[in-house]
Parts: sequence; structure tokens; C-alpha cells
Amino acid sequence: MFQRPQIFGILNITPDSFSDGGRYFAADAAIVHARQLIADGADVIDIGPASSNPDAAPVPAEEEIRRIAPVIEALANEELVLSVDSFRPETQAYALAHGARYLNDIQGFDDAHFHPALAVSGARLILMHSIQERGNADRRAAPEGDIVERICRFFEERIGRLERAGVARDRLVLDPGMGFFLGPKPETSFEVLARLGELKSRFGLPLLVSVSRKSFLRAVTSRAPQEAGPASLAAELLAAIGGADYIRTHEPRPLADALTVYGALKGQG
Repeated sequence: MFQRPQIFGILNITPDSFSDGGRYFAADAAIVHARQLIADGADVIDIGPASSNPDAAPVPAEEEIRRIAPVIEALANEELVLSVDSFRPETQAYALAHGARYLNDIQGFDDAHFHPALAVSGARLILMHSIQERGNADRRAAPEGDIVERICRFFEERIGRLERAGVARDRLVLDPGMGFFLGPKPETSFEVLARLGELKSRFGLPLLVSVSRKSFLRAVTSRAPQEAGPASLAAELLAAIGGADYIRTHEPRPLADALTVYGALKGQG
């Protein structure tokens, strides 16, 4: 039976996002867009206070918190499920203190000093793999060898560290990374997308996939980020068929419709 993935709606509160060009950098615009994402079918709002693309400038934790604070405060009484996308422990601590149900970390929670705080929190933790291991994506080539095996070794090490710190395994969600987080060649991301089932069977944990408007899709379609919606939808539906439990997207409405149609088709089977 087909299990419909939950949809994470992307809310970039940044001036330098590659995909939406700072459209939601102002708190008022971000709040309105968060509500629209929910209306369009998102189950979770994933709030990003710093861009992670190769050309983005670093953002200190104090600025990240300044960006997300008015948005979280405004949405706190609306019973929305919130996620905060940051690798900075100070930002993560603020998010936990203000009701975030998910933390989404592109470094896979590599700061061992913060693991005890994670252990006593109730949030689900999204561990992302990247070939960079620390900080934003860049344009380095993927390492030699089987990329899925590399992803598995990373998850084995990181899951072990978190479990030893007291984090319950059933709170973890795995994200293999996509686009520049796997290297500049589109073939690498497509290989990982095609082999999601191996990650599911190896770890028995839910997977999050984030392919929306990513570089590898734009490379094969020759589309600008704002024109990459159809390519994103195709990849997202393939991820859902491949076993993704969560899909992170800029455009929840077409994805929600596509999942409904696919679910109806499977129901006929």
C-alpha cells in the first residue's frame, strides 16, 4: 500500500536564496507565505534562516534567530507544525525552546556538545549527509567510490553518536542530500534518487528527500530555478515511489495533487 509522504513546505527567510531571491526575507511576507504553504498542502513549515547554496554568505546564529523569531512568534498560536533548518546549535536551541517539532541540520548534528540537549528534547531530528560534511554546499567533486555506501557509512557513524548520547533512534529522519551536497554531476544525485530503497532497508528509518529546484534537475532541463517546477515535481514523485517519507518542496500544491493521483491509482491496483 502506498504511504503518502508528508510535505515540508520550504520557507526561506533569506536575502540570497538561489530559488526565490529573498521574496520572503521580510517577516510579514514570510508569515503570509507560511500560511499559503499550509493552504497549498504542506504538513510542516521548514523555516530556513540562512541559505546553504555555494554562493551564500555565512550567517551567524544571532542573525538567524533575529530572522526566525517574529515568524515563529506569529505562527505559534496557529497550531502549525514547524521545522527549523539550521546547523547552528544556538539557533537549534532557540527553535526547541519555541516549539519547533523538527530540527533539520545539513551537518547531521555534528556538535557533540549539543547532543545532550537534543536527547532531552522531543523534536524529530533530520540528519542530512553531504560530501562537504561542514557548512554550506560548494562545487567540489564527489569522492571516488560508491556514493550510497559513503552515505551509509556517514549515517552509521552519526546515528551511533546520537544514540550513545541518549537520542532515541525512532526520533531520527535521514536525508541523503541532493544537488551540490552530492557534487556537481547530475548523475550522482540521480543515482541516489534511484537507490532510496537501499537506505530504507539498511536503516529502517524514515527518509526525507529535498530535490526542489536543485542544480542537478536544472542541469538536465536547462531551466532557471523559477522554471524548474515540472522537473522538481517529476523527481519528487519518483522519490515518493522510491520510499521517501517526507518531501521538502517549494511548491506543495502540485506535489499534493500528484500524490493524490498516484495514491488513487495504487488504490485501483
